[in-house]
Amino acid sequence: MAFIIGTKCVSECDTGCVEVCPVDCIHGPIDIDGAGAEVEGLRAEGKLEGLQLYINPDDCIDCDACVSACPPDAIYEDEETCIDHEGNDESVRKNYEFFGHEWTGEPIH
Repeated sequence: MAFIIGTKCVSECDTGCVEVCPVDCIHGPIDIDGAGAEVEGLRAEGKLEGLQLYINPDDCIDCDACVSACPPDAIYEDEETCIDHEGNDESVRKNYEFFGHEWTGEPIH
């Protein structure tokens, strides 16, 4: 299981979660390794519309630090919880695909 960032992050990209992550597993909205570094530039240019951050399921250690640091309350504790709250698996699929994985309905770890 990995924490999943849901739709409340879309167009927000608040990097509070990135700042507290002890393993730097939160990236995006574009750079797969940048730990959200491009967010401020995109925000200044007004180009965050439709973009969000993602949690790498290979690197997430399920520590929970990101959850309370997320002002839009967009982080779910696992894939199933995200699907239950959002009504579909789109956010889970997007999180997995951002890091080159296919969402098969089963957590990576």
